[in-house]
Amino acid sequence: MARSSAPRSRLLSAVLVLIFAGLALAPFVFPGSQSLNVAAKICYFIVLAASFDLLLGYTGIVSFAHTMFFGIGGYGAAISLYALAPDWTSLAIGTLAALVVSVLLALLIGLFSLRVRAIFFAMITLAVASAFAILASQLGWLTGGEDGRTFRVPELLRPGTRLMDGTLFGVQINGRLAAYYLVYASMVLLFVTMLRVVNSPFGSVLQAIRENDFRAEAIGYRTVVYRVVINCIAAAMATLAGVLCAVWLRYTGPGTTLSFDIMLDILLIVVIGGMGTLYGAVIGATLFLLAESYLQSLMGAFSAATAGLPVLPQLFHPDRWLLWLGVLFILSVYFFPSGIVGRLRGR
Repeated sequence: MARSSAPRSRLLSAVLVLIFAGLALAPFVFPGSQSLNVAAKICYFIVLAASFDLLLGYTGIVSFAHTMFFGIGGYGAAISLYALAPDWTSLAIGTLAALVVSVLLALLIGLFSLRVRAIFFAMITLAVASAFAILASQLGWLTGGEDGRTFRVPELLRPGTRLMDGTLFGVQINGRLAAYYLVYASMVLLFVTMLRVVNSPFGSVLQAIRENDFRAEAIGYRTVVYRVVINCIAAAMATLAGVLCAVWLRYTGPGTTLSFDIMLDILLIVVIGGMGTLYGAVIGATLFLLAESYLQSLMGAFSAATAGLPVLPQLFHPDRWLLWLGVLFILSVYFFPSGIVGRLRGR
């Protein structure tokens, strides 16, 4: 069981290599600010979705507080860099403070809530996350309120910083590129760490709890302890994803980290990619964010190309992109009931 997270499919391995290589080479293969923003967003959403999969896919825990931990990471980095100084020390202090707050909150939520039935735990986490979002909006002197907090990052990561004279393959080597590779390298490190967790004996116990918690308890495992520990680990990973998001955007606000829409996006990514695999987070985040970023423009081009035909221009009007995004999700769930990773492994 400890090896259940291996790709176990040449096709799946090829897809994963393609995605990671594409993200590594994105600044050079897909030049432009929009494509770089999409690539960076895919990177920190891979960490966020994979950390949620630790709960839902591997342990069977349904939590709606994941965006809260994501927001704590973003606000921790933002407040520290804004209030102290835009340097690495401030970023480290903000990251460490956010991790401490997130782990303590996850510990308290776990200890007081994970003994109840799954639906009640989900409702408790939803209530806590909603309360935190309201609190972040009202503490304007600290968080910036509804407007959020804009801040400066360390000099190495600023767009105006030149790291090399001239260009490399037509791309200017500046602080923006350094910030992207910081996000990418952190994503790879955190993803490998989570893989190590689920491939360990600890991860095997989590899967046993997911399959039959009563049997796991009967053979001697303290299931509540394991659930609390994985809740803390997932919260820490989501917090670090929030830090990466804040550093990349140089901004943190309720809409970018605490919105319930983000929670729905995470859930869709995990379900479409494949629960209990971690690799599903990679594939799901990539497909979801590419569709979210480019589907509208593709529909606009198609609508313009079919301008002389009946119905089609109106049916594929760019304003209806959310409708077609929903259709694509329904089709993916219908044709890939075990997720894309499950289908690729089956092949």
